[in-house]
Amino acid sequence: MDLRGFIKRCEEIGELKRITVEVDWNLEISHISKLNEEGCGPALLFENVKGYSSPVLTGAFGTPRRLSIAMGMSETYSMCDLSKEWMKFSLGKVIPAQEVSTGPVLENIDTAAAVNLEKFPVPKFYPLDGGRYIGTAVFLIIKDPDSGKENLGTYRMQMLDNQRCGVQILPGKRGERIMKKYKKMGQKMPAAAVIGCDPLLFMAGALQQEGVSQYDVVSTIRGEPTEYIISDFTGLPIPATAEIVLEGEIDPNNLQPEGPFGEYTGYYTDEIGKEIKKPCLEVKRVLHRDNAVLWATSVGRPVTDMHMLLAFTRNASLWTDLEHMRIPGIQSVYIPPESAGRFWAIASVTQSYPGHSAQVANAIIASTTGSYGIKGVIVVDDDIKADDIGRVLWAMSVRYDPLRDTEIIKRGRSTPLDPALDPNSSKLITSRILIDATTPYEWENKPVEITMDKEMLTKVQSRWQEYGF
Repeated sequence: MDLRGFIKRCEEIGELKRITVEVDWNLEISHISKLNEEGCGPALLFENVKGYSSPVLTGAFGTPRRLSIAMGMSETYSMCDLSKEWMKFSLGKVIPAQEVSTGPVLENIDTAAAVNLEKFPVPKFYPLDGGRYIGTAVFLIIKDPDSGKENLGTYRMQMLDNQRCGVQILPGKRGERIMKKYKKMGQKMPAAAVIGCDPLLFMAGALQQEGVSQYDVVSTIRGEPTEYIISDFTGLPIPATAEIVLEGEIDPNNLQPEGPFGEYTGYYTDEIGKEIKKPCLEVKRVLHRDNAVLWATSVGRPVTDMHMLLAFTRNASLWTDLEHMRIPGIQSVYIPPESAGRFWAIASVTQSYPGHSAQVANAIIASTTGSYGIKGVIVVDDDIKADDIGRVLWAMSVRYDPLRDTEIIKRGRSTPLDPALDPNSSKLITSRILIDATTPYEWENKPVEITMDKEMLTKVQSRWQEYGF
């Protein structure tokens, strides 16, 4: 599946709307997209952007149905079920990606003076943004000079001019650690930004899994090799069916002002009124398909398609982490999109021994996924699915004792994008709360829950239409 195949499939089942009237890249596209997302509308393909002939896609991951399409599923799954499917696939036999010599991404090659980022309909999203953002649904390909392994990282990218992009590579992220190696070597870092590709590959780029090839992850889930081209310019693997690829290099010593930008938290960070310098991608070559689709997301206050993506990928990677940790009894895992797809995690567990639920809560924040950004964990019994928020709140009301069932952890790794943290601090450390909303396993006299009679329930269900429902 490439992005065009995904668009076609969405349209076939009524999950895509083409906007044919003229719209402005300056705020109008983002505002239409935001209102549409808040109404749980379809993905949007803007085909008539003022001053441009190529289209813009927004809202790609706005519903579980579209996430199911991206994964190649024949039916719609819930977020929990999709995460479980990803986890099961990722634990299976690895299917390696395949190198090819050519692909649609090579239909147009702009070099030297022909490089002009303004040829694409790059949106400006919100009034206080520092400029136009070419990279909101984007991943950056770089390579670790020590291991030789590539890294696909999702970093926002502001178009500084027609040949440069500011890239927000946050402190502590793998991209920053790799960039520091190039700085120590006194070299510029080759980089390629991919805008528009197989949606599953973009999802893999958002995973926090080190030591694995995201290309191989996608191949394994797709059941067939993902095709990539080794660039003769950067030496990096590029998706053969990508829409737009910006190739160039990042000089670790050349930092440029970038931002502000309305982030996924629903807030601006501390960039408002300040000049904060970030790494700069110097674009030396642009590859793009004919009539290339610019894939974008409006970000901003939850829930947008990006929150759906963050929630899903973190669900999937967290569940995979817990499987690798061999934590028994886990029935479902959920990171709600409403938590900006990052800050809260919920797990449902079948308890088998005293302290089992506490083990699950501690395992979540000790995992690779849970160690970054999560500041609250809720554990519930197996009669409640992790994404059944109404029942989760019920468990917190009738099974949870704040004094007995709350643990506070004072120091954990945070994202500096969290607006709840002290702006005068480094914003790299957060506290955490663990909430055990299960009935204690060791209680001999447990509360008796109201249940329906199974025989009568079966009878009523069999007569449901007869009752007139």
